[in-house]
Amino acid sequence: MASLDRQRLGRLIPYLGRDRRRLLLALLLLIPLAAAGAIQPLLVGQAISVLRGESVMPWLSGMAVPAALRLLVGVLLVAVLLRLALQGAQSFNVQVVGQRLTARIRADLFRHAMTLSLRFHDRTPVGKLLTRLTSDVDALAEVFGSGAVGVLADLVTLVVIAITMLTIEWRLGLMLLLVQLPVTAGILWLQKRFRKANYRVREELGQLNADLQENLQGLEVVQMFRREAVNSARFARTTDAYRQAVTGTILYDSAISAFIEWVALVAVALVLALGGAMVIGGAMGLGTLTTFILFSQRLFDPLRQLAERFTQIQGGLTAVERIGELLEQPIEIREVEAAALSPAARQNAAASRSPGEVIFENVSFHYRSDDPILEDLSFRIAPGEHVALVGPTGSGKTTVIRLLCRLYEPQRGRILLDGVDIRELPISTLRQRMGVVLQDTFLFSGNVADNLRLDADLDDAELERLCRELGLAPLLARLDHGLATELRERGGNLSSGERQLLSVARVAIRDPSVLVMDEATAFLDPSTEATLQHDLDELLQERTAIVIAHRLATVEAADRILVLRRGRLIEQGSHSELRAAGGLYAQLAELQEKGLATL
Repeated sequence: MASLDRQRLGRLIPYLGRDRRRLLLALLLLIPLAAAGAIQPLLVGQAISVLRGESVMPWLSGMAVPAALRLLVGVLLVAVLLRLALQGAQSFNVQVVGQRLTARIRADLFRHAMTLSLRFHDRTPVGKLLTRLTSDVDALAEVFGSGAVGVLADLVTLVVIAITMLTIEWRLGLMLLLVQLPVTAGILWLQKRFRKANYRVREELGQLNADLQENLQGLEVVQMFRREAVNSARFARTTDAYRQAVTGTILYDSAISAFIEWVALVAVALVLALGGAMVIGGAMGLGTLTTFILFSQRLFDPLRQLAERFTQIQGGLTAVERIGELLEQPIEIREVEAAALSPAARQNAAASRSPGEVIFENVSFHYRSDDPILEDLSFRIAPGEHVALVGPTGSGKTTVIRLLCRLYEPQRGRILLDGVDIRELPISTLRQRMGVVLQDTFLFSGNVADNLRLDADLDDAELERLCRELGLAPLLARLDHGLATELRERGGNLSSGERQLLSVARVAIRDPSVLVMDEATAFLDPSTEATLQHDLDELLQERTAIVIAHRLATVEAADRILVLRRGRLIEQGSHSELRAAGGLYAQLAELQEKGLATL
């Protein structure tokens, strides 16, 4: 665990390197800060020695009592003001570095999460991923801003105070340093236990966020099926599990704080006992004893602050662990290096358009090794051909589309686009060649123009021209501000038909070679469907099309129909040929004509 922690903490060094000057300044301030703090008890002790006529430091010897006191008060005031100024400068620099560090880490985490395959996102609840990107990164910022540098400052202060004490009176100084050994041992003992408890807190927080996100997204279903009480009870159990996990960490945090306070009181008592005996015996002055009483309190300040930062530090280490786990997730969908591309791949990637031939060669795929989705699937779609994928639920139709768009990688076989393995094409080129219109349209918050552009480099004039050509003028006229109309989350202020029209338009803008549709008009009213179907017909001209079909009318219009069952291609041909064959397709078509099934 310690070795892994060092590796993960080492990953932060490049982030800190960008602010090395500011960080170096904050570290250089540690020594004058510690010196300014250590000199204050010494000055107070010297003031008492001056008043009692005891031996004082050489720079005070020979001075009158009033003059010596004024000098000591002046030096003490300067030391206090200097310490406050240095603390302010150090705190500002540390906080700035901490915020920049976390901003870069959060950006890299988001970028990494966006490049992870759908396989990872399928098994990871959104709420848990959000916890890594928000709460865990914030914990890391907190531990760096007020923990890591603070601990380093406390250690420097401890060293300066220890040297000062040993210089003044080595016996009392050594005794106070030995008293700190059980405190250090106690902190190390509690560290391992607190770490495990804190990891559980983070896991429970992730589950809490996942439950909250799921219930808010499914609020309509919750209310329609009167699940408010049931879901509230489930959420209460999740909240209770989180509370219990937090309670486990409070025990360790409270124990170390109380332990340090008791040891500090014992240290003061020992100083009074041993130092008092030395004062009575004439081996030491009262001013020196006062200095050591103040030192005994200051000596435990770093440990007190460490106890206060204990939760932050352990939370930060847990956050580093969880962030490291996310960053260590392998990127399954990788691009081939440009130097390793074949001549055919280079030529294909350089072309502005491609014919759109699609070939599956012995493709097999599974989400789990014991549950194959596609088995040895092979077919060819000619350029410009319109093909419908038909089959029962779970036959692998959607998986075919995801593999073609390279959202997943097949375990065996290969997929070719215009004679080139899609793994050899740049991902940006592949997905620009693919135009996907799904049943469930996702629109981002922002305006209409942003949702149409997405990654396309279009100015407003060009976008408006394309919208007119695509027949979006009536839709934009109905919106308050046309292309500048702001959309709510997931396009909530548009009808389903309007959202689907925009989804078709943003695909058409990219001029894809292969058009993929998951029954894009299935749930639209007849008027909107007629408008959308006209747009789709325009889009389908001279393009390869793959349609996941559920309705007979859509299937009949296809040039060829591929029938899948349990991940295997069992039939293919035109509508009339498959009806005449009397196979699975004929059975599904007959049931649909009777209104008993969908294709």
